[in-house]
Amino acid sequence: MRHTHMLKLVLGLALATLLIILILIFFFYRKRLPKEHDHNDLESNQQSKNGGGEGETEDLVTFRGGEDLTICDILDAPGEVIGKSNYGTLYKALLQRSGSVRLLRFLRPVCTTRDKEFGDLIELLGCIRHPNLVPLLGFYAGPRGEKLIVHPFYKRGNLAQCIRGGSGEAHKWSIIYRISIGIAGGLDYLHTGFHRPIIHGNLKSKNILLDRNYQPYVSDFGLHLLLNPTAGQEMLEASASQGYKAPELIKMKDASEETDIYSFGVIMLELISGKEPINENPTPDEDFHLPTFMRNAVLDHRITDLYHPDMLLCSNSNHENPVSEEGILKFFQLAMACCSPSPSLRPNIKQVLRKLEDLGK
Repeated sequence: MRHTHMLKLVLGLALATLLIILILIFFFYRKRLPKEHDHNDLESNQQSKNGGGEGETEDLVTFRGGEDLTICDILDAPGEVIGKSNYGTLYKALLQRSGSVRLLRFLRPVCTTRDKEFGDLIELLGCIRHPNLVPLLGFYAGPRGEKLIVHPFYKRGNLAQCIRGGSGEAHKWSIIYRISIGIAGGLDYLHTGFHRPIIHGNLKSKNILLDRNYQPYVSDFGLHLLLNPTAGQEMLEASASQGYKAPELIKMKDASEETDIYSFGVIMLELISGKEPINENPTPDEDFHLPTFMRNAVLDHRITDLYHPDMLLCSNSNHENPVSEEGILKFFQLAMACCSPSPSLRPNIKQVLRKLEDLGK
């Protein structure tokens, strides 16, 4: 009987000990599971911020001037399409909460790069501020990989519209000079204001925006860095078809300060001549490409073809910034130097800016 009682006591103690062990194990795992879950959430969010892992979260990064932007502002804004390309769409959008008008650029998910440095590039572009560069106000990344870039809106539209819009203002030397030196100032900041040059890659008159005072703002700088190689090459091909591509540039990834200078030279020729960079319907006696047309005009002594005939008339009627034919020809020579077929013969942006400043004295 005594042995039976001892056996029951031993079994009871064993069962109690086992029960305590099971309870401790249960609480141990109950505490660990949330920590593992939290770690997975953190990793997922970090992946989303680094540009990877579509379909997880949406995020809005704002920069100076765009601190009041919200995701709802951007996604609910009624927009008017004002430009399209293979890699995205440009909207004029009214932000209903603030009543302000903004430019929204939608980048097609299939065209953007999946580079791990994407987030760093956005941060870099968002920090760039110069009186003649369009600032990046915000960047939205959606759950399905969609990306939206937010910029200010400029009422006069772009430089191409201004040149070919029939307005006499576009032929005034004071305005041509203001636009040219403004573009050069913005380009100088991109090329020399950082540890490494920021290459525009797609400089053209459609990417120069104007405010009501004809002050220029260079847009789309560095945009090619956010695109994958295929989309970047399509951008280059579009630039070539519009007459802005430097002859030596084959791959967009090889864009350089020299290729930007070439594109700027074409814009300068547009400004003084009022002509398109590409003549889509040339006669047998005409040239297809604007720099070639200008070069042949000099050889054939057709000086009046080098600049718009209203330029001197507008200048003579405006006593603020008169210009002589000699001054216009110096401007033309600088533009042609920028459009040199040899990259090594083109001036750098500091030299361009200095010569433009000398013209204004």
